[in-house]
Amino acid sequence: MNDGAVSDGAVTDEAVTDGAVSRGDRGGVIGGSEPSGIEVTLVSGLSGAGRSTAAKVLEDLGWFVVDNLPPELIATMVDLGARARGEITRIAVVMDVRSRAFTADLGAVIKDLDARGYKPRLLFLEASDAVLVRRFEQVRRSHPLQGDGRLVDGIAAERELLRPLRENADLVVDTSTVAVPQLRATLERAFGTEAAQVTRVTLVSFGYKYGLPMDSDLVVDVRFLPNPYWIPELRDLTGRDGTVRDYVLSQDGAEEFIGRYLELLRLVGAGYRREGKRYLTVAVGCTGGKHRSVAISEEMARRLAGSEEVTVNVAHRDLGRE
Repeated sequence: MNDGAVSDGAVTDEAVTDGAVSRGDRGGVIGGSEPSGIEVTLVSGLSGAGRSTAAKVLEDLGWFVVDNLPPELIATMVDLGARARGEITRIAVVMDVRSRAFTADLGAVIKDLDARGYKPRLLFLEASDAVLVRRFEQVRRSHPLQGDGRLVDGIAAERELLRPLRENADLVVDTSTVAVPQLRATLERAFGTEAAQVTRVTLVSFGYKYGLPMDSDLVVDVRFLPNPYWIPELRDLTGRDGTVRDYVLSQDGAEEFIGRYLELLRLVGAGYRREGKRYLTVAVGCTGGKHRSVAISEEMARRLAGSEEVTVNVAHRDLGRE
């Protein structure tokens, strides 16, 4: 566990506090758009409660994440982002008690950003004392506020120091019994866009004689279909050519294979989404990566293109190598 990593706990949605609670009184709305054209989220909470994990999730969701920026520089950072001509539209700043005068400075920053029209949202992560003690003991680290005292003393001091932030947070997440996939799902619902909820599928055709793609999650073998290579008029063509495509797709078992595999892919994709995995690479292989794998990949991509659950991309790794 690095600082703030969530590493243990069985999970239910109810575990995300009596609420992965709500919004504060400042007017920020989770998931809303900002009039300034840029969204700002401040991430804080107890040490060991999951700040680093939350930062990684936000980064995956397209946020520009800055860790432990001094409070007095936050407004400057946001202003620079707002002038980036659309290149930066979502900024998340992770804050903790390592910054001196932390709560006072951050409170002033929030008021300043409010006045500028940015309407920052505050995400606060917490956990029970017992869970925090266990997490610190697992990584054999002292608490940043422990000093010469006990670990529980540091946790108590930090909890009291951060109490005003917790009371004014837009979203409070208790990670005591929340594992990483469930924390990711909670943050995706709160801070993600519709695009972040779909699985990005990449179909990669390849030739077995050149080896398996290193980044493949699933491998599909279409060598059970007759090889167009042995038909003279098709040999020099590729699976992108209509005559080769029609030949491959007309073979016995081709249609049934594609239909059943796409059903399996939808099932696997749904499971991946539940586990927080948003990228899926499917390698489709034949002997040389020129005819059958290319035609099948293109056809699978065509059929997946209309799905609201996935976006699809096709790459032909070995096309042109023969």
